[in-house]
Amino acid sequence: MQDNNSTMSPAANLQLIESMINRAKDKFSENGHLYLLWGWTVLICSIGHFILLQFGFYRNSSIIWMLTWVVVIYQMIYLARKKRNEKVKTYTDDIVSYVWLAFIVAMALMAFVVVRAEGKDYYKLINPLFLILYGIPTFLSGIILRFKPLKIGGISCWLLAVIATFVSYDFQLLFLSAATVIAWIIPGYALQSKYKKQQ
Repeated sequence: MQDNNSTMSPAANLQLIESMINRAKDKFSENGHLYLLWGWTVLICSIGHFILLQFGFYRNSSIIWMLTWVVVIYQMIYLARKKRNEKVKTYTDDIVSYVWLAFIVAMALMAFVVVRAEGKDYYKLINPLFLILYGIPTFLSGIILRFKPLKIGGISCWLLAVIATFVSYDFQLLFLSAATVIAWIIPGYALQSKYKKQQ
């Protein structure tokens, strides 16, 4: 005789899955911390890079991006601590994590390939390509988490990538700044606000 408690109806299964997704959304919107962290970091670096170029510091202007390595170290520590304190990890959490891991790998590989490319004008492509990549995990995270600001942010990155191909390298940095505001900073504060309301 089959134990009724050992099986679940399709409706109950759907309800369980929905509750898990909602719980993951709540956890993800815990503070919007990583979106804000990277949004502000890239914003500061891109505007700083632009200002250095305007003042003629062409040779060493990109050194400001070394700040991102400091942030990477901080993020690793932050995620390790967060993982230790996690009581429940859902499938949705894993998907979002792997989406962003794929983004990081793609960014590193793309930077390597573009730098290795022949020709003097390779640098004119790197920011539009970064913008395309920025859009992918942002848009996918918005779909997975059902969070509209991230979807809008991802689409905005792609539109800015197209427009950026029509301007000089210096001004492409401002498109990078705009993308981080739309795709990461605004959604980050929206996630933070949502979490505070839930508390």
